[in-house]
Amino acid sequence: MLLHLSTWPEVETYLQTSQGIILPIGSTEQHGPSGLIGTDAICAETIAKGVGERTQAMVAPTINVGMALHHTGFPGTISLRPSTMILFIRDYITSLVKAGFHKFYFINGHGGNIHTLRAAFSEIYTYLEELHYPHAVRVRCQVANWFMCSSVYKLAKELYGDEEGSHATPSEVAVTQFVYPEAIKTAFLSPEVGKGHKIYGSIDFRRRYPDGRMGSNPALATKEHGQQFYHLAVEELSQGYLEFLQGD
Repeated sequence: MLLHLSTWPEVETYLQTSQGIILPIGSTEQHGPSGLIGTDAICAETIAKGVGERTQAMVAPTINVGMALHHTGFPGTISLRPSTMILFIRDYITSLVKAGFHKFYFINGHGGNIHTLRAAFSEIYTYLEELHYPHAVRVRCQVANWFMCSSVYKLAKELYGDEEGSHATPSEVAVTQFVYPEAIKTAFLSPEVGKGHKIYGSIDFRRRYPDGRMGSNPALATKEHGQQFYHLAVEELSQGYLEFLQGD
């Protein structure tokens, strides 16, 4: 059940039986010479919809822009500052809490969002308590990174070994190929690819990772692989969501 394709009476009816909601969140950032700029949001949205269908959960509109400041040296990247993202997430969740939602399960497609999301959760709990929101003590937030699912990680290692890398990976590119086969891109990929460097600012990042990849070989991706990753992630995260709902 997609929130943006529902009416308010339908949401009100849903809340009578469940106060949980799935929130896909990704990023709009470069993914190397052949990866789509919307990769992280596409993956999160597609997998979140699959989890929503399997668990009969409400799925919120995809948050397409995240914390990707280190990628802004590449054209097309759009980023929020961590401080901006924290306030955005706080207001987003506060609106849903006011409606009656208590359990917020973020399906995340971008590693750069993780620390900022966790900081936002701490901000949210304190903010709601200070405002004396009804049921503030029942609010729970959790981030689930689809690319860190144990089944996904295992398959990626089996298929790609060390060439999976950590950004513009063949696994995430494969998912976008499964979702948008008409948008598959090809490009020359140098065998020399940056890897292992710490992340600082955008200028330093582009110097160390000149084509945007981080130790990855996305040329190994196929849409068939993407379908496998999709099903594995949906299965594992569906179980994770149901456990989250049942937890304190």
